[in-house]
Amino acid sequence: MAVVLDLLNRDPRPNAGSPKSEVKPELRHPEKQKRPENPILRKPDWIRVKAPGSPKWAETQKIVKAEKLVTVCEEAGCPNIGECWEKKHATFMIMGDTCTRACAFCNVKTGVPEALDHDEPRKVADAVAKLGLEHVVITSVDRDDLQDGGAEHFARVIRAIREASPGTTIEILTPDFLRKPGALEIVVAAKPDVFNHNLETVPGKYLKVRPGARYFHSLRLLQQVKELDPTIFTKSGIMVGLGEERNEVLQLMDDLRSAEVDFITIGQYLAPSRKHHAVIRFVTPDEFKSFETIAYVKGFLMVSSTPLTRSSHHAGEDFAKLRAARAAKLGS
Repeated sequence: MAVVLDLLNRDPRPNAGSPKSEVKPELRHPEKQKRPENPILRKPDWIRVKAPGSPKWAETQKIVKAEKLVTVCEEAGCPNIGECWEKKHATFMIMGDTCTRACAFCNVKTGVPEALDHDEPRKVADAVAKLGLEHVVITSVDRDDLQDGGAEHFARVIRAIREASPGTTIEILTPDFLRKPGALEIVVAAKPDVFNHNLETVPGKYLKVRPGARYFHSLRLLQQVKELDPTIFTKSGIMVGLGEERNEVLQLMDDLRSAEVDFITIGQYLAPSRKHHAVIRFVTPDEFKSFETIAYVKGFLMVSSTPLTRSSHHAGEDFAKLRAARAAKLGS
């Protein structure tokens, strides 16, 4: 039976109901506790996912836990965790589980992070090899406390995976590194196959949704990746349903194309708790399809635009399509 994966009220995963599995925003997000509680809109029928718990899901969880790794699938309460872990796909979140920023949409814990685990690159590489991944996605918390924002750690993880699994393609989803000098160059020099940095929302919503970042700084970062290495695919994603206007989304597409971004993802925002930014509305599947059509017309090589689209959802399959689209374009 398909159920809604609702991490606010009930977690349908195994051991749900135990103290460890309950979402406690007052512990994860102390900075949000003085905010008023927002109403939670009833999810429409098109936002339905299968509850996790299959043997393959459990096997993926076992490998992740054995290496003491963090995944954004769990930390962000991703609705696609059942589907992805069933296929042994997981997005590894490096540099700890505590972020130095407090975005209004995000479920990742905010606070003072611990020191880096310098053995983490090996652990991630071992997990990638054990899972037999053809394509892996590596993301991280923001680490504004580090001199390079965590850039060298990203590079070390990429190199470790290359050594352990030479045939695995690598996609990274990075923070903005707070524009720290030389940080971006370090990561690009490690040559990931895909460099993803999410704009998250339209510029008019940044002050409330993503106050620790700047829209045009993020846009410039994506542009610089192409300037440093044109062979690396670039990717960015946004959430809709935060109160943005359609014309703002279309302008954002134009901004990304001006930065030569290859791949855009568009998904429905789902509030992790009543203390997070409210869902203003649920965007219909027809609207997502319209965004997809327009994005292709604007020149993106790859577009994923559905209610449940997330940055790393179907990342491996999408990378194969992305590579084929570039080959077709160059051959034409």
